Amino acid sequence: MALPLLSDVPAALRFLSRLPVRLPSEPTEDGPPDLDRLGPALPLAGAVLGLIGALALAAGHWLGLGGFLAATLAVGVLVAITGALHEDGLADVADALGGWSVERRLEIMKDSRVGSYGVCALILAFALRLGALAGLLAGGLPAAGAGLVAAVAVSRLAGLFMLAALPFARPDGLARSAGVPGATSRRTALIVGVALAALLVVPTLGALPLVGALALGAGAYLGVVRLARAQFGGQTGDVAGAATLLVEIAFLIGLLIFARQP
Repeated sequence: MALPLLSDVPAALRFLSRLPVRLPSEPTEDGPPDLDRLGPALPLAGAVLGLIGALALAAGHWLGLGGFLAATLAVGVLVAITGALHEDGLADVADALGGWSVERRLEIMKDSRVGSYGVCALILAFALRLGALAGLLAGGLPAAGAGLVAAVAVSRLAGLFMLAALPFARPDGLARSAGVPGATSRRTALIVGVALAALLVVPTLGALPLVGALALGAGAYLGVVRLARAQFGGQTGDVAGAATLLVEIAFLIGLLIFARQP
């Protein structure tokens, strides 16, 4: 179980980021992603991405940049290595909400241009993520770094579960080509993601922040599911990307809120 799971991490990283990682045994070109197979590896791949961001956070902290600039450096690195994949999804979903019908919303979502709703959503998303990460850094670098890795790992479950939670909103697109992950794949991914978060958060922040962060992350995910069902009639790759980013933000905010409880 462990070896196949680890061997799928490079493919999961290529799906989630721009990192050119490839095992010698893998083909030189990737076909459509098989998320039923890759699903359990997504939290592990997210942890790798989060670790890169945490190293950038540590570098900023050690250089004496202060909490805000260190957090900005970490988030900037994450955006760079992921190719702004989830930020693009959030902006497209926000813009689409301005449409007057399901068909018009889906049309807007497919447009590569970013409108005022998308810009505002991105500004708020960056502000919340930077503020939460800077607040965690005020409590110490180990807690902030561990929290960031856990947040990125757990949030990658959102897109996976979104594919199974709602029907496809359109007949084409990345979400359909990736397929619907089965119950076993989703269950294994959930176990891996929560176990990773527990190993990272409990020793540095405690059990209460972990439970609170997971609860807020789950609430953000369910909110996106409900919104997508009502506004788009289903899910798309952009919806999955938006859910991923919002769960990451909610998880970080949850850590910050409950870490400050006596």
